[in-house]
Amino acid sequence: MPDLDGLAATRLITADEDLAGVRVLILTTFEVDEYVYQALRAGASGFLGKSAGPAELLDAIRLIHRGEALLSPAATRSLIARCLASPEYGDRPAPTRLAALTEREREVLALVAEGLSNDEIAQRLFLSPQTVKTHVNRAMTKLGAHDRAQLVVIAYQTGLVRP
Repeated sequence: MPDLDGLAATRLITADEDLAGVRVLILTTFEVDEYVYQALRAGASGFLGKSAGPAELLDAIRLIHRGEALLSPAATRSLIARCLASPEYGDRPAPTRLAALTEREREVLALVAEGLSNDEIAQRLFLSPQTVKTHVNRAMTKLGAHDRAQLVVIAYQTGLVRP
């Protein structure tokens, strides 16, 4: 990209209120933990390596469009490793940041962080998929997250879930 890198472009897109419905899928050759972490913090909904085939890329676009989050396997491994190696990661209770969530929203957030889809969460908690979607959306609103990927980051940062 001639004027901006992907992270700067992602920050501009996700900060623009007129683009609130736009989701960002980063396609990159750099699947290193720092870049993945920065991309998610910038508001990217997904992260995929350029080695992905056409079918995988189309699936990723469709997934992101539905409001789901996507990390390539390499990016997921890097993110988890970064979380575990972080000095602030440890045995601590979920901070006050999660205090705004109801108990059910925390439960749903934890399952989102485990990588479950709305349908899978609904089956596990004996809820309708629409009810799960409502809990996810309320958690996103209360936590200031743009998408499920940011919810996952928050769940790990707060210690709500651990790899």
